[in-house]
Amino acid sequence: MKIAVIAAALAALPALAAPVPKVSIASLDEIARPLPLPYDESADGVAQVTAAKARAKASQKLLLIDLGGNWCPDCRVLAGVMALPEIKSFLTQHYEVVTVDIGRRNKNLGIAEHYAADIRGVPAVLVVDPQTDLLRNGGHYAALSDERTMTPQALADWLASWL
Repeated sequence: MKIAVIAAALAALPALAAPVPKVSIASLDEIARPLPLPYDESADGVAQVTAAKARAKASQKLLLIDLGGNWCPDCRVLAGVMALPEIKSFLTQHYEVVTVDIGRRNKNLGIAEHYAADIRGVPAVLVVDPQTDLLRNGGHYAALSDERTMTPQALADWLASWL
């Protein structure tokens, strides 16, 4: 009887679609400096997202839209963590990543509006199913807007949670 109850409880837990990458650094202080400047301020954000969505759909990956600005310390820290080899490999395997400059929340905001995401802080990270064009992480897209207080492993865990 106990085994049946335990088995039922385990079956009710959400299964991870992929193992969470083990991050090689424990602290954000260990990220290479200078931090990256990931946003192309002259790019057409809508064109960037459209192209990335097509690639994600064709490759059966999720679309990860990183909305932010090079002026934002948390955005740059996020880019530094995402550049770690183990995170980059994980992202390449599961996501099509596109970084979109939103200025000082004064450009490319139609992208967030399309997914009913109210951008109040950056980075705002939208995880989109490209097959349905639906947001997977509704209500959680601002979770990384205080990236500087997270550990690199916490970011890896967050990324894996949407698979």
